[in-house]
Amino acid sequence: MQTDVIIIGGGLHGCSIALHLAQQGFKPIVLEKNIVGRHASGVNAGGVRQLMRDVAEIPLSIAAMDIWENLDRLLGSHLAETCEFISRVGQVGVAASASELAWCAQRTAEMKALGYDLEEMLDAKGVRRLVPTLSDMCIGGIVSRRDGHANPFRSTQAFRARAEQLGARFYEHTCVTDVAEAGSKWQLDTTRGQMHADIVVNCGGAWAWQIAGMIGEQLPSTHLALTLMVTSRIQRFLDPVVIGIDRKLSLKQTEVGTVVIGGGVLGEPDLDAGTTLTVADRMVESARTVWDFFPILRQATIVRTWAGLEAVTPDILPIIGASSVAKNFWHVFGFSGHGFQLGPIVGSVISEMIADGKSAFSIAAFSPARFSNGAIASGAIHAAQHEQQGATG
Repeated sequence: MQTDVIIIGGGLHGCSIALHLAQQGFKPIVLEKNIVGRHASGVNAGGVRQLMRDVAEIPLSIAAMDIWENLDRLLGSHLAETCEFISRVGQVGVAASASELAWCAQRTAEMKALGYDLEEMLDAKGVRRLVPTLSDMCIGGIVSRRDGHANPFRSTQAFRARAEQLGARFYEHTCVTDVAEAGSKWQLDTTRGQMHADIVVNCGGAWAWQIAGMIGEQLPSTHLALTLMVTSRIQRFLDPVVIGIDRKLSLKQTEVGTVVIGGGVLGEPDLDAGTTLTVADRMVESARTVWDFFPILRQATIVRTWAGLEAVTPDILPIIGASSVAKNFWHVFGFSGHGFQLGPIVGSVISEMIADGKSAFSIAAFSPARFSNGAIASGAIHAAQHEQQGATG
């Protein structure tokens, strides 16, 4: 089997890249070792947020929000509706201490100095106007009013469906066992047989470092199992997504009334088996935080818990860019629990880079070359927990 571009990994980023490449006339093939959206892309909290992002990500995040708010242009009205995107309900970071509140003030001042007006400081009254059910322990916070949330699994499937409409092909239960140069092309050995392509894009998520290793490129291999839990349906009490500043909290209420709760609590990952386990005594911390901030949930029933496998980088920034050791090979992974919102724009940028060799957006900060020595910084997992706050997107 031969084509112009093969994408390894069927998460949201792989589907988005396939869609945008198909729009440009390419005939991409996506290889997914499990099923499309099985891991981080399909099981995160679905946050579509600009709030509290690293400065390097902000231009991409703003552009991504433009796409989210006009999904019908990219996907068509029917598929856009299936994403269940809720716009401009806001994401609110809640502070429970003077030091957290001081951080909010510093953050908003820094953003304004850089020319961004995405985030707004909130005092105690301001935060309760947005979230009336917060307990008295919340003394203020920070908000990005344009933010929202979507259904992660259905969004990933919608991007896949649109890509297929445009000519992309998806092969699930297809594992890549080796990648090698074959003249001017790439040869991929897979459980479906041998395949060839001019260009390969590595969107392998938690396993992407293994794909990189097949071409002799050493990239970070740290991964996390990030846990979430969901309640039974309760009365409507919350519109924004709420995250903690330092406390491990990520909380949203879905349209049907269930409440999805995260916060960076770690489960137990098994990379070889592709499975995760939630650990009950660790999730007590998450439940205690919810108890403290939201008295209305103290009688809520938890009906399910789960975790998703995700790659994390030492600096908590994604790896997006051309390989440092091989031509026509690209890496797009390591989103460290906050890649969901970026999916639409990253697909656009990578397709532009492949087709034209340039993009309106700089991705230099995300270059794989910054990890050329393969070093893993100490404390990466702790930092990722703090940044991703329950995989809010």
